[in-house]
Amino acid sequence: MSDPLRYLTSLGQALAVMGLYPEGHPARERAVDASFDLLGELAAAEANPQFSFLDGEVIYRRRILRELTGWEWGTRLAAAGVERIEFLEGVTREEYAAWLDETQRLLAGETPDTAEARQLGARRIRYGAVEVRGSSAGGAPVAPGGEVVVPDLDAEVETIEWLHGEVGRLGRLPLLEAEAVVRSLSVAMHSQSQIRLPLLQLKTFDQYTTTHSSNVAVLAMALTEYLGLGSREIRGFGVAGLLHDLGKVRIPKEILVKPGKLTDEERTVMQLHPVDGARIIIEQEARLDLAAFVAYEHHIMLSGGGYPTLRYPRDCHYASKVVHVCDVYDALCTDRPYRPAWTSERALGYLAERSGLEFDPELVDVFTRMIGDWEQRRMPMSGELAPEAPPPTA
Repeated sequence: MSDPLRYLTSLGQALAVMGLYPEGHPARERAVDASFDLLGELAAAEANPQFSFLDGEVIYRRRILRELTGWEWGTRLAAAGVERIEFLEGVTREEYAAWLDETQRLLAGETPDTAEARQLGARRIRYGAVEVRGSSAGGAPVAPGGEVVVPDLDAEVETIEWLHGEVGRLGRLPLLEAEAVVRSLSVAMHSQSQIRLPLLQLKTFDQYTTTHSSNVAVLAMALTEYLGLGSREIRGFGVAGLLHDLGKVRIPKEILVKPGKLTDEERTVMQLHPVDGARIIIEQEARLDLAAFVAYEHHIMLSGGGYPTLRYPRDCHYASKVVHVCDVYDALCTDRPYRPAWTSERALGYLAERSGLEFDPELVDVFTRMIGDWEQRRMPMSGELAPEAPPPTA
């Protein structure tokens, strides 16, 4: 059994024992000692162990612990508001015991009121409900029962860059990491902080594909949730959004970041990425048929135009229509080498103008309402409309 599994098993045992025996009982002390020792082994191997409990899944850092899918203690911790745990360097046995006691009280439905436990737990153990903050937020630990800060989404962009690199260099699609990124993005969606638009700011044009993939995954999950789909379908749409541009790993960088208009030859190369992306996904992971459909179809218009050209006219998959709307919206709202970002209002206007021709009218309507709800909750942003420019290649 790997160290994260051994540690979590000991954590569950310690919490169970603490619910049965009073403070100072030998069985209780032995359980705390055993769990603390395993935490120390885990921290020695990888600094600052981090666990998340989301939708029945247990995630260690960015790795899904499939052996613990549906783990009872993970479900109970999340229900009690402990959705994420992070152990910082230097946690003492005393602090750990106090934190276990505080957590056991939360699981029992009690309101923790031990000032000493609050002080000890707040030093080097972060835990509680999830809140996402920008990269400028401080990293100070928070009080037990409060909110714990998760890493900002720049880390997810770095993971996607690594994922694309693995596909480009080795031809290997790391599905577990892709699913973990989608779960992290889902945490961001459901955080207590408001979602700001654009979702992730582009730092360099070289990062466009990875940043854009993250944004499209979030938008696709948000839209399908807004439509009332189930959690499994929502995650599936998120993975499809994350991988929709995977074929771009085979496009030369000088074409991807070219500041001017593409030549006919360069455009032909660019338009190969849907076919390449679908092929990569199918060859690497046959069960990702939804993501393969989306990768292939996300540039095909409702009218049948776009690319690649279909040999026989047919309706595209519903997920492809969803991702198409999200894809173009984020592309329009992002700075590109050849033009500045459009405002959200202007991008929505473009979707409306092309509704029924390029985009599914119902999806455009629902997407516009969803963005409107987000806009009402966010801080107003100043700025003028970008100058007229042709729509971008997503």
